[in-house]
Amino acid sequence: MEVPVGPGPRQAGGELGVTRSTSSGRAARTGTPEIPWARFSAWLECVCVVTFDLELGQALELVYPSDFRLTDKEKSSICYLAFPDSHSGCLGDTQFSFRMRQCGGQRSLWHVDDRSYNNKAPLALQREPAHYLGYVYFRQVKDSSVKRGYFQKSLVLVSRLPFVRLFQSLLSLIAPEYFEKLAPCLEAVCNEIDQWPAPVPGQTLNLPIMGVVIQVRIPSRVDKLESPPKQCDQENLLPAPVVLTSVHELDLFRCFRPVLTHVQTLWELMLLGEPLVVLAPSPDVSSELVLALTSCLQPLKFCCDFRPYFTIHDSEFKELTTRTQAPPNVVLGVTNPFFIKTLQHWPHVLRIGEPKMSGDLPKQVKLKKPSRLKTLDTKPGLYTSYTAHLHRDKALLKRLLKGVQKKRPWDVQSALLRRHLLELTQSFIIPLEHYMASLMPLQKNITPWKSPPQICPFRQDDFLRSLEHAGPQLTCILKGDWLGLYRRFFKSPHFDGWYRQRHKEMAQKLEVLHLEAICEANIEAWMKDKSEVEVVDLVLKLREKLVRAQSHQLPVKEVTLQQAQLYIDTVIGSLPKDLQAVLCPP
Repeated sequence: MEVPVGPGPRQAGGELGVTRSTSSGRAARTGTPEIPWARFSAWLECVCVVTFDLELGQALELVYPSDFRLTDKEKSSICYLAFPDSHSGCLGDTQFSFRMRQCGGQRSLWHVDDRSYNNKAPLALQREPAHYLGYVYFRQVKDSSVKRGYFQKSLVLVSRLPFVRLFQSLLSLIAPEYFEKLAPCLEAVCNEIDQWPAPVPGQTLNLPIMGVVIQVRIPSRVDKLESPPKQCDQENLLPAPVVLTSVHELDLFRCFRPVLTHVQTLWELMLLGEPLVVLAPSPDVSSELVLALTSCLQPLKFCCDFRPYFTIHDSEFKELTTRTQAPPNVVLGVTNPFFIKTLQHWPHVLRIGEPKMSGDLPKQVKLKKPSRLKTLDTKPGLYTSYTAHLHRDKALLKRLLKGVQKKRPWDVQSALLRRHLLELTQSFIIPLEHYMASLMPLQKNITPWKSPPQICPFRQDDFLRSLEHAGPQLTCILKGDWLGLYRRFFKSPHFDGWYRQRHKEMAQKLEVLHLEAICEANIEAWMKDKSEVEVVDLVLKLREKLVRAQSHQLPVKEVTLQQAQLYIDTVIGSLPKDLQAVLCPP
């Protein structure tokens, strides 16, 4: 069934519709509990309804809450991304997700409680600073009361949190009810979400919605990766909660079933930030596979761009498909075979066939040369000239195949696959972490009255030499060209992202150690032979450190903060009255 697209989405109308504006973001909302929709804002940006209009094509019917403002470009993107394209032929109900760039100026990075949340959340689960994530429930069913004979509508949750499992579960409860009862139901649901507690990393939350309680645990940066903490006691909860084991983890085995023999090659491509197109038969398959690929580097943060579902109508289509420069570091999920022709110059294209949900393992896609990627009816395969640096783990494939034969539950198969990818990533990263730690100045060299010493520079040759005695071979049995993989990794966005994050954390640690050294020193003895200029300079520097620490940029103990403030008061008290008045104005 084709879904024609008109000249563009119309403006949302109606009492719950969007305020017409060209500025991006939520108007007059700061995230304090007294502000309307503050709790809602901690989870979602807005809820959109996209319908099919016979004259206009996809149309934005509703945005809720009504004070959320979207630019015209954002409205257009949501409309096109909320519907499968005409090649997918999705009948019935389909769930998928997309990711789109915010337009009209980037909102403040620390919107609402972003800083508090991001400091505690795993890097991969931090809020998106410059993109919206859309979670879609699309319904297309026969309806004789409609001119074209089909009811076509999408309910879209727009968020900056990558909680795909939670929001898909939420949609499966909300959307069927909404399609029956329409606006009043949606308003009630949004009011319920506005009563939810904020997503605090490390906490288990009970989220009531439409007579059901969803219980989730928000992951924390200090969690052990292999054994997620148990959910809290449920005895006193009525109704009994629906427990989600994860807010974000997908069924990796289901996503990777057709490409299991190439999982390690795909892991290398992700690690190196290589451009990759995933051509799938439908947006649910493309979006899940792209999200699975971008998650397989955890605990590393995926630092490249990715689009779980991308269409030719996207405002960034020309930018991402241009031939005038090298393909960008992005993973694109598409369903339109037109992209085969448009992106022939891309180095890696993964073509996935129709999913088969039988118990047997589907036919595995084969490695093929990019030169064979010429026709719109291209057969399934991984079209690339890339040669993997590491040897394939045949033992893993045997275990997964044995699990298929024994009808092992898919969640167990996914756990095996996730653990393998986690251990592979950790084996790769641990030598880098050890080397980076060696660049940190020794604590004995940090003295209170001198600027803290600098972090030593990262020298790639020195690191590569260290691998002979402290390389990945200590924790991983896989053989191969690890050196070659590291050399290519140094040129990737993921090395840059990892290094910047680690350097920032180390610099902060240095500042904390320096502040602690000052607080442990005898400040009165230091002041005896110092000029007023030097004393005032110390006051200003200590104040600056306190401001940074109290704004959550430095992980300082409370007792250190109190001691620093006491030192500031002591130092100011030793100065003449006129200087005291300048440093402590009434």
